[in-house]
Amino acid sequence: MFERLGRLVYRRRRWVVALSLALIALAGVWGVGVFGQMTGGGFDDPGSESSRAARVAERELGRSAADVVVLYSSTRLTVDDPRYAEAVTATLDALPEGDVLRTVSFFDTPDPSLVSEDRRSTCAVLTLRGDEDEREDVLDAIEEDLAAPGLTARLGGDVTLNRDMNEQVSEDLTLAESISLPVLAVLLLVIFGSVAAASLPLAIGVTAILGSFAALRAFSLVTDVSIFAVNVVTVLGLGLAIDYGLFVVSRFREEVRRQRSVEDALARTLATAGRTVAVSGVTVAISLSGLLLFPQVFLRSMGFGGMSAVLVAMLAALTLLPALLAMLGPRVDALSVRRLFRRRRRPAHAAHRDGAWYRIAHGVMRRPVVYGVAVAALLVTLALPFTRAEFGGIDVRAMPEGAESRVVAETIARDFPPSPAGPVEAIVTLPGAVDSPEGGAALQSYVTAVGAVPGVDGATVVDAAGSTARVAIASGVDPVGPESRELVAAVRSVSPPDDAEVLVGGPSALYADLLDSLGSLLPWMAVLVAVTLFVLLFLAFGSVVVPVKAMVMNVLSLGASFGALVWIFQDGHLSGILGFTPTGFLEATSPILVLAIVFGLSMDYEVFLMSRIREQYDLTGDNTAAVATGLQRTGGIITSAALLLVVVIGAFATSGVVLIKMVGIAMLIAIVVDATVVRTVLVPATMRLLGRANWWAPGPLGRLYARYGIRESEGEPVPRPERLVST
Repeated sequence: MFERLGRLVYRRRRWVVALSLALIALAGVWGVGVFGQMTGGGFDDPGSESSRAARVAERELGRSAADVVVLYSSTRLTVDDPRYAEAVTATLDALPEGDVLRTVSFFDTPDPSLVSEDRRSTCAVLTLRGDEDEREDVLDAIEEDLAAPGLTARLGGDVTLNRDMNEQVSEDLTLAESISLPVLAVLLLVIFGSVAAASLPLAIGVTAILGSFAALRAFSLVTDVSIFAVNVVTVLGLGLAIDYGLFVVSRFREEVRRQRSVEDALARTLATAGRTVAVSGVTVAISLSGLLLFPQVFLRSMGFGGMSAVLVAMLAALTLLPALLAMLGPRVDALSVRRLFRRRRRPAHAAHRDGAWYRIAHGVMRRPVVYGVAVAALLVTLALPFTRAEFGGIDVRAMPEGAESRVVAETIARDFPPSPAGPVEAIVTLPGAVDSPEGGAALQSYVTAVGAVPGVDGATVVDAAGSTARVAIASGVDPVGPESRELVAAVRSVSPPDDAEVLVGGPSALYADLLDSLGSLLPWMAVLVAVTLFVLLFLAFGSVVVPVKAMVMNVLSLGASFGALVWIFQDGHLSGILGFTPTGFLEATSPILVLAIVFGLSMDYEVFLMSRIREQYDLTGDNTAAVATGLQRTGGIITSAALLLVVVIGAFATSGVVLIKMVGIAMLIAIVVDATVVRTVLVPATMRLLGRANWWAPGPLGRLYARYGIRESEGEPVPRPERLVST
């Protein structure tokens, strides 16, 4: 199939390039509009108790969210001065009623939590109309009107935080691309030695970025898409496109010197490297598909967007890139810069037997037990910190320290008295009216019971209408920290009044429900990914051992990465260098996202390496020689691909949003570990120990592979039965 694709692309190369350029231009023009269509949240489970509580409260009591918190302050006036009061009240009264549904300030209510302890600052809480996107538009429209004469005004609140995150992500994306693309261009020049060859993977990378943006915008038309998806999806699209470009271009340069014609060289390239790219792309997409099981918009956005980015990169590498290679032919080495870097090409006949990677593989395979045990022990040791991981949610600390929304939140927490509106709230629906004697007594008994819960500093009825009341539950716990889960569980254990319904919500309940949702669905994600990847890798290599071994090694790489996450982000090491505020816990969705992405990326290198090893084994039947030759032929390319991917991930790990930084650093560590000690040491060691058992499959599965296996090309001979070890 892939050989036929190569010949088809060669014959229609100009049409393929023209159509691809038209689609790229369309994606570029339309896709950049995605930045105005995305949400900043998406961490809640719509079916959870906290989400149901929010819906009931909004339906029965109306919205009372702190969409915008305006922090007014003065260096010379206090809130007791009539001029201060006049400036604030006149400003708030002038706001358009159709846009601002509700305002709450110290001058409307005697709430002491709205005034700082030095009485020079006060905050006003605004509730805006519309859905999340509309509320950001409203904020943009009224922002200048919020300035009060003689006072300093700073903006915080949920809508402001979401807007700040959108802007920060856009800035981070621009910065990351400005850093990574020039560095990638230089490295590709060093790796390929010619401008023509080096430009091709970079062109595929740009194609993948624009295609990813278009895909995200398309998804935003039918569902909510998290703003966090932009950075991660761009990393995947750019990184994998360059990886695939590197694999295909390297193989084409090898084949164009062997084959009689450019068409034959292209056909053989797609029959080998093209097949590897297709298997790798589907493998990574399957790994990311596990994110679709989760109801959270954040994770589903990553799943849809990530799969789109990978598939766009794969399709570009199998169509546009071969078409460009067909047009270039031997001129793929044009504009050579080898003399600048003084690289010396090794003779083809000497490339396999005396190369550095060949010697490394044989050195490892001479002492496979020593190397295998040492590397496995090292990776397990690096993973041990993850055994004490604590999980929580995301709040303003995810933003850089100077972000205005974070400054407002921290100022209020530091300088203002505690608010009665704590991290937990209970929505109580009584059988009768709240203002009836029976309803009032039942509600008061519940408030008293909740107020007596350990860890609760007070419970207050803050809103009521008909038979529904909102009870604010104050506490000094971190609203999104691990201890808040115990508080939520304790509040939910309080018996409701007779015939009444109590739904516990608020920030702490939202994150407690998030952790419960993630914990219940994670095993299903693991089963889905493991089974589908096992089937795919079996069809690719005809072995039941290779998929199992690959998954075990990926778990070791992930373990080392997760252990580093705990040491860096939970414990706070390197926080000064990396520029983040440690919270004492990990954001709960980050490890799941890293699991999906890194598992797929690790399989990418596994597929590339094992394809060459399997190719050699089918030719010779010598497992040791096949491993050494396969590593020699792919070691440099895998290392180069990993280096390029590290540059991309490293640039995005500079993000000012801690969640993106955390995911980026975890990916970076996992890729480095996987491309070095795992692929160059652990794989040769284990394959030497297993010997011919590497390629074992039971008789029925062996026949299944012989008939349906994804081999290098359809004309390639099926592995001889005697090479499949039987039990």
